[in-house]
Amino acid sequence: MTKDNSSLRIRKLHPAIGAEVINIDLGKPLNKMLIKDIHHAWMDHQILVFPQQKITDEQHVAVTRYFGEPEIFHQSIIKSKFVKEIFRVSNTDEDGKLMPQSDPVQQQLSSAKRWHTDSSYKLMPAMGSLLHGVEVSRTGGLTCFTNMYEVYKALPAALRKKVEGKKCRHDFENLSRITGAKKPTAEERASMPAVWQPMVRLHPVTKQKSLYISPIYNDKIEGMKDTDAVELLAELTEFSSQDKFVYKHKWETDDVLMWDNRCTMHIVTPHDPNERRVMHRTTIVGKEAVLPA
Repeated sequence: MTKDNSSLRIRKLHPAIGAEVINIDLGKPLNKMLIKDIHHAWMDHQILVFPQQKITDEQHVAVTRYFGEPEIFHQSIIKSKFVKEIFRVSNTDEDGKLMPQSDPVQQQLSSAKRWHTDSSYKLMPAMGSLLHGVEVSRTGGLTCFTNMYEVYKALPAALRKKVEGKKCRHDFENLSRITGAKKPTAEERASMPAVWQPMVRLHPVTKQKSLYISPIYNDKIEGMKDTDAVELLAELTEFSSQDKFVYKHKWETDDVLMWDNRCTMHIVTPHDPNERRVMHRTTIVGKEAVLPA
């Protein structure tokens, strides 16, 4: 099918979440009406898949700017040396060499194999993210997304009572605690202090409520013992990962995925560490603090 960027055509991917955009070329300019239509579809489906997008990093950043300001990641070890807005979710360095699993970058990125939402440790967390599959693995490496609107609606009464009106701590340093990765420097720590976020949030656009947790960053819940908080977070994470809420994306080269961090979580399945996996991500800066529901 010709990608003429004349209008939006989409195909639903899962009953709860996700749609494929069939006829858009992200390497070409998008007009205001098309941008508006993409945004509307994004709000409706939480995740959009754009297949066969042979775009450069510069084009990737340009597409991101249609929807907001790209985030500049606070750690240099994962940020691209060539395009500062690109966050490298890759097992190769920028010279193309495969990195061992013991490499500090790989240790930190291993956290992606747990459920999370991007930049939740910021006072104004990320709005969305766009991930480009430059080189994709064939043995695992699926990216799975869960619809946190539907998770919240389906919470049993006992669980809902435990989260409504409560806040959970989101701490970037928790990554090093759960993965064994190098701890943030004092400078990085000062720039990313832990924040407390509502566990039930109101989406600023759709006005829908969703459960808001990010287990790789969460370690405390207000009014609870730490051991009880960890147990509750594990129970909420398990509940959120049910197939009825989750779309599992099998990557093809040059897929671009765009998701809403305000109402989803995601995780990557294990893959062969000796197989190249080069993924480039941009993150859209959040415009507001989390709205409690």
